[in-house]
This record gives sequence, C-alpha cells and structure tokens, in this order.
Amino acid sequence: MSGLVVLLLRLLLAVSLYAFLILGFFTLWRDIKQQGVLLVSRRVPPISLRIQSGKSSPQVRHFLLPEITVGRDPACECPLDNDTVSARHARLSYHHNQWWIEDLHSSNGTTLNQVTLTLPTVVISGDEFTCGDASIIISLAETK
Repeated sequence: MSGLVVLLLRLLLAVSLYAFLILGFFTLWRDIKQQGVLLVSRRVPPISLRIQSGKSSPQVRHFLLPEITVGRDPACECPLDNDTVSARHARLSYHHNQWWIEDLHSSNGTTLNQVTLTLPTVVISGDEFTCGDASIIISLAETK
C-alpha cells in the first residue's frame, strides 16, 4: 500500500512540475508578445525646427525621426552650413515620451534658452537653442 502512495505522490509531483513550467513559459510568451505590440504601436511625435543661421532667411525643417543630429557634417539629419557649428554639434532624441537635447562636446557649446547645456535636457515647444551662431526654435506637435 505505501509503495502505491509513494508512486501516486511522485506522479502528482511530476504533473504539477510540468504544469508549473508550462504556465511559466506561457506567461513569458504572453509578456513578450505584449511588449512587441507596445513597441510597434509607439509613435514618435513630429518635431519642427526653425533654423536661423547667419544672415540667410530662416528655414523650417520637419522630422519624424526619434533622433536628430545637428551639425556641419552633411551626414547629420539637420546639417547647418555655418563655420561656428561643429561637425556633430547637438542631438535631439525622443525617449521616455519626451524630446531631449544634448550637446555632443562641441567646440562652441550649445545653449538652450540662453543657458549653456551640460546635461541632456527636456525641451518643449517654443524653446530656442543655439549651435555656434545658428539659432534654432523648436516646435512640437500636440500629442493626443
């Protein structure tokens, strides 16, 4: 009789272990699928930059990218033809549901609303930053 009880307990333990493993894998699969849907549905809000560089007329550039590099290098998303601007001067990036700006160790520095940038900083619509002699005003689209 005791041998039969031990066998039943072993079988019950094995079944419960497999049920636990199946439940764990199912939960992981569901969470990974949910994260994938969340990442696909994430949208970067549009940003517009009004650029005044030197004596030229202002330009307005519109972007839908999550990261925008500003600089003199033609490979930058927002190239500026100005000798006071470094090759890769500043970066605007969208993360944590906000737009951020940071100086990329430029030689002339970057200012945001006339304050020198030392750390990445959140920007809002209407903020003005300068790269060398170039002045750029940020316009963010309203998110719903």
